[in-house]
This record gives sequence, C-alpha cells and structure tokens, in this order.
Amino acid sequence: MHMPDVWIGFNSVDRRKLWWRNVLGTLALAVAMAALGLTTHEPNKWWFAGGLGVLAVVAFVATVNLIYGQTLLTTKGLEFRTFVSRRVIPWNEVAGVESRQRVIQGRAFRDLRVVRVRGRSLTIPGTATNRVVDAELKRKQAAVQEHWSRAVGG
Repeated sequence: MHMPDVWIGFNSVDRRKLWWRNVLGTLALAVAMAALGLTTHEPNKWWFAGGLGVLAVVAFVATVNLIYGQTLLTTKGLEFRTFVSRRVIPWNEVAGVESRQRVIQGRAFRDLRVVRVRGRSLTIPGTATNRVVDAELKRKQAAVQEHWSRAVGG
C-alpha cells in the first residue's frame, strides 16, 4: 500500500513565536552594539561592536533556518528543506530515529534525529521544541518511523 507524502514542520503558532523571539533577540544585540558604540571611547570598541554585529547576523540566519526548516517524508526517503540547504536521506541509509534532549542555560530543548547507517546523525528540520511534553513531536516521530518501517518492509 502506497503512503502519501507527509510534511513535517512548525505550525503557524510556533512559527510566529519563534519569529518574535528572533526579532527581540536581534533587537537586544542591536541595542547592545549601539550602547557600546556610543558610550565607550576605547579605540578597539568597533572590533567588539563588529563582532556583536556578526553574531547578531549569524543568530538571525540560524533562527530563520530553524523556523522554515521542513522535512518531506516520501516513499524514497527524507527530504530536508531549510532556508539555506536541501538534502535527501534515502530510507536504506537510516538506522533509526531518536528523540534528543539538550539543556542550554537551564532550559531543555528536544528534537528528532535520524541515525544513519554510516555517518553522523542529523537533526530532522521542523522538529525542535522546548516543551516538556509535546504531543506534536511524538506525532512527528511516529510519522517518520511509520514511513521508514514501510519503506524498508518492516
């Protein structure tokens, strides 16, 4: 039986929350750069302000990449689509799907990773969450595992 293709990504509410966090974080860095540039009379202040500017741009692009990251589950494999890249992982290269939890500054973040037969594990775009119990993440994991098991005949 053929399974229809399934998109995995953030819903509009989560996408909007992430956008607000991204904008507020970028504004905070911009205010810090402006305050540093206007209040400090050190000759090297522009190097530091420039470093903060580069950090702000990198953080902004990384968050936009996270917000728009999606995965298409097909009969052939997983198609990772982010703001800056595209990648296909065939099902025969998948050894498993796991949930990963990381703690950054006292906050727990979870996402899904595809464990490959050879090579390093990869984060599945569109699966990051900071909720302790996330039914949506479990639904996404079940969809990936169901497509994988049907594709490999298990």
